[in-house]
Amino acid sequence: MTDALVVTDLHVEFSGFVAVGGVSFDAHPGEVRFLIGPNGAGKTTCIDAITGLTRGTGSARLGDQELLGRPVHKIVRLGVGRTFQTASVFDELTVLQNLDIAAGRHRRSASLLRARRGVGASIEHALAETGLTGELATPAGILSHGQKQWLEIAMLLVQDARVLLLDEPVAGMSQDERTATGELLQRIAAKRIVLVVEHDMDFMRRFATRVTVLHQGQVLSQGTVAEVQADPKVQEVYLGTAGAATTAAMAVVLERED
Repeated sequence: MTDALVVTDLHVEFSGFVAVGGVSFDAHPGEVRFLIGPNGAGKTTCIDAITGLTRGTGSARLGDQELLGRPVHKIVRLGVGRTFQTASVFDELTVLQNLDIAAGRHRRSASLLRARRGVGASIEHALAETGLTGELATPAGILSHGQKQWLEIAMLLVQDARVLLLDEPVAGMSQDERTATGELLQRIAAKRIVLVVEHDMDFMRRFATRVTVLHQGQVLSQGTVAEVQADPKVQEVYLGTAGAATTAAMAVVLERED
């Protein structure tokens, strides 16, 4: 089983501005772990630091391996993969070609020059897992928004990522796509670490196992969905200063729990 991701006292500063000020949390296989919070809370900055895109201090350990301070490519080699708010796929290539490129990270240089014979087992598994089996020959550019996000997740699966850090994976999706994505995350979280940065409170409520709430670069609350929603500090932030859209969304969630 994949080791836990343990983040301890993470700090990130930009020209004296403290974007993340001492954040600690952990994520384990078998759960869908969420980071939530108002805009500017430091959620994406946390995963930027974990993946080496932003310099951070403190600790972010995957098992016995420290991630902070390593270059991006070495963190990827340790099995840490991430997605961005806009899917990073090759629009002009087919679904299969996108996956073949992703899978090429585990192939020797000479084999990359030879034509593939059939579809590899890892690609077949990723296609089945993400529901893209029927889109094998489809150019990625004409996939739906949700399918592009699933393709990006499939590309991490064929790389055998141990950790998937997903930045707002359901933004812009239809309700059916949100549901399918949540079910996909639950499936892949069985053996992998899945950490989701998200603004969609209904999606969080339906699919989160545990939640860390960030506010102004610090941990406001942590626990199950029910525990976090019942925390007066969370209610004050979301129902007071987080802005109209987030306030309305959280109010609906809290109301449903009553």
